[in-house]
Amino acid sequence: MTQDQLKAAVAAAAVETVLPMLDSDTIIGIGTGSTANLFIDALAAHKFDFAAAVASSEASAERLRSHGIEVVDLNSAGQLAVYVDGADETDPQLNLIKGGGAALTREKIVTAASRQFVCIADDSKWVEHLGEFPLPVEVIPMARSYVARQLLAMGGDPVWREGVVTDNGNVIIDVFGLMPIRKPAQLESELNQIAGVVCNGLFAQRPADCLLLGSRDGVKQITR
Repeated sequence: MTQDQLKAAVAAAAVETVLPMLDSDTIIGIGTGSTANLFIDALAAHKFDFAAAVASSEASAERLRSHGIEVVDLNSAGQLAVYVDGADETDPQLNLIKGGGAALTREKIVTAASRQFVCIADDSKWVEHLGEFPLPVEVIPMARSYVARQLLAMGGDPVWREGVVTDNGNVIIDVFGLMPIRKPAQLESELNQIAGVVCNGLFAQRPADCLLLGSRDGVKQITR
């Protein structure tokens, strides 16, 4: 199976996983990225089984609306039943690195507002320790150079993702050289303490509750 086929299989499995959680009043959270897009496409066949969705990016909101799925603001939605999103890396404890699509802050907010977080990924994203994928950090533009110096002092190799502006109007610094991240929750907290950092792509203080991992042997379900 190709990677695209693995992503499609795990997206279809995610629909089957969340269907029992849905009713006519349910509002669900939906993430950003190629696997999340496939989930949106697969979910469209069941759009009358739930009320609406909260999207973690403008791109996902547009894709949802193109399928006739209502998109609502999180402020009016309250707690969400479930959030479904992909990841750039996941470890066996379901700690994640996210943010390759530059939507990490909104993804983290929607995750926090959801009772369940279902992560969907193909097995190329499975690692023993996080950090081979560069860690995205969303930064207030005026603090970019200052934050980069602090990241360098922490042992990272910060690279500004030039030309990228987040939906929040901020910039992204990708931090290389952190492999292996042995204490992801601690590092997540330390990075957030740097003045000018809005958010970082470690999802360890609130990891996934369930991982659907697409492999050539089928879709594996791993729970925390």
